[in-house]
Amino acid sequence: MSYVRDFLGWAKEKNPNEPEFLQAVTEVAETLEPVFERHPEWAEDRVLERLSEPERAVSFRVSWLDDSQRVRVNRGYRVQFSSAIGPYKGGMRFHPTVNLSVLKFLGFEQIFKNSLTGQAIGGGKGGSDFDPKGKSESEVMRFCQALMCELWRHLGPDTDVPAGDIGVGSREVGFMYGMDKKLRNAWTGVFTGKDPASGGSLIRPEATGYGVVYFASEMMEAHGESLEGKRCVVSGSGNVAQYTVEKLIEIGAKPVTMSDSGGFIHDPDGITREKLDWVKELKNERRGRISEYAEKYKGMEYTETGGDSGVTGPWELECYGVFPCATQNELDEKSAKRMVESGVRLVAEGANMPSTNEAIKVMQDAGVLFGPAKAANAGGVAVSALEMAQNSQRQAWTREVVDARLQDIMKRIFGACCEAAEKYGKKEDYLSGANIAGFEKVAQAMRFQGVL
Repeated sequence: MSYVRDFLGWAKEKNPNEPEFLQAVTEVAETLEPVFERHPEWAEDRVLERLSEPERAVSFRVSWLDDSQRVRVNRGYRVQFSSAIGPYKGGMRFHPTVNLSVLKFLGFEQIFKNSLTGQAIGGGKGGSDFDPKGKSESEVMRFCQALMCELWRHLGPDTDVPAGDIGVGSREVGFMYGMDKKLRNAWTGVFTGKDPASGGSLIRPEATGYGVVYFASEMMEAHGESLEGKRCVVSGSGNVAQYTVEKLIEIGAKPVTMSDSGGFIHDPDGITREKLDWVKELKNERRGRISEYAEKYKGMEYTETGGDSGVTGPWELECYGVFPCATQNELDEKSAKRMVESGVRLVAEGANMPSTNEAIKVMQDAGVLFGPAKAANAGGVAVSALEMAQNSQRQAWTREVVDARLQDIMKRIFGACCEAAEKYGKKEDYLSGANIAGFEKVAQAMRFQGVL
């Protein structure tokens, strides 16, 4: 048996009730077979076993008072996966689906994503099963402060620097960062995604969405094409989706969809800057539903998803490019087949692991250009690392400087994926290239540091 097959059997035995984590581990490990054939010393060092076990995983109770003065209890987590190349870095997610399997998959992916940025940041992730939807701002603040009463002791500018994720925007980051600063009695910039007035970086809210489009544009340019004038399908309507749509509009593409957990809107004429501004106000301030878009603008189509509808997203619409920016496993094998049949040319993942392994195989077998999340959506954590650098230097860079650095980082990530893929005879397999390029850097660091 090969090392990879032995490892996957071991991983499944060790993590029997963690499907999301096993999915992420399998996707990475299966692409690394040729790497271990060339570097048997990494197999002897059991690098994959060590990488798939977090260096530390903390679970803790979060007790807080709601507006009716009732005691509520949630569970908080921080999974610190790998510090081989730098302090743990990864977001905090607040959502009812948060559990150890979800956070381990996110943290494991973060190892390779962070490595690809070329910056000195390791992999970690955290969050809670707390749901900020329907909560007052005071309730969100009290929860964040209660969570930090435990979490702060596990963080530090050279230890672990969290950021936002699903359910955690600048508001939640601000509440957590404020409490951390109070408890620590020090301004350390230990969170990224802060408001610029508190040391946050410009372009950080836009970075993931912008980066996805920059990476997609690199794929297009490598094939002598561009996204200008092309119809593009985007899922989600949160931060990543909003700025993906914004950058697509800016480069002359034609985004035609956005979605939330209830369904998706289809705007055949294309989402304009004016319409996008309205969506931002809807989602970021009023916290409304995307279905209101169809009520606001005439001639729009709204389709419910989930339940008995059998519809999972805007995957059957005819388009050139697809940008899944909502959540994990939103794009399954059946949806991928429909997309291929409709003539999709490119898929760039904005969310973390939005495509199942089966869906990825369908797309790659059909010759669809596939930009994996750990490469395509690395712009967010890349700018988070730039925010850490600004905080350390007590500086604030301009939008132009940060955006230029983001574009350069995404270009270098694409180049690293291409180089690694070609090195192992997998030309234009950007998934294998991303996994290999991210893994090799971490594996070399681990071997240098000894068995820890």
